[in-house]
Amino acid sequence: MSYTCERIEQTWQPTLVVRARTPVERISEVLGPAWGAIMAHAGTLGATPSGPPFVGYHNMDMQDLDLEIGLPFAEPVAGEGDVEPSEIPAGPALATMHVGPYDRIGEAYDALQAWLSEHGHVPAGPAYEHYLNDPHEVAPDEVRTRIVWPMR
Repeated sequence: MSYTCERIEQTWQPTLVVRARTPVERISEVLGPAWGAIMAHAGTLGATPSGPPFVGYHNMDMQDLDLEIGLPFAEPVAGEGDVEPSEIPAGPALATMHVGPYDRIGEAYDALQAWLSEHGHVPAGPAYEHYLNDPHEVAPDEVRTRIVWPMR
């Protein structure tokens, strides 16, 4: 797949998140329960997400991923227990769209990394994957994931 990398100015986004560590092969076991906990907590506060679910990848160690599993909100929302308030920071970022199965998303990261190197930039924080549709509702080759990677 060919990737178009776009330099963007990321706007500040308040979020609710659950932090988790997991090997990549168990990631599906932690995402659903985390998003469920966030939705349940937000529901008790009358807060509604303002965009699609996301995961912030604080590292790329496939045996011990450090994840920030979250949902964005229009205004800051208080956390409770494992559900914590957080944010997607404002600033320069690089974005691309991956269309296809998750097991090929590494190709998108390769394209982002190549663009960063070619243009003299480096990552400046976690990469965020925004999940734009549900892989249980569309064919694997139609799954859409927007990747946004802060840079400097």
